[in-house]
Amino acid sequence: MYKIETFWDEEAQVWVATSEDVFGLATEAQNLEDLSKKLKVIIPELLILNQQIAQTYQGEICFEIISRRQELIKVA
Repeated sequence: MYKIETFWDEEAQVWVATSEDVFGLATEAQNLEDLSKKLKVIIPELLILNQQIAQTYQGEICFEIISRRQELIKVA
């Protein structure tokens, strides 16, 4: 299973994804659903480029999205 770290970039207003398991992974999207869709395309491409899987690989690739988002609550 490939672990994908995501966090909310408040300044850019996007979710950012990176991974120590998938070398070169750095992408963003406005919501987690769109980010997941992008990852389904990008992860296999990077795994092939990094020679972690064969270009002719057919099967499943499992990944886990770990999300972090920090917010402030102002209490009056």
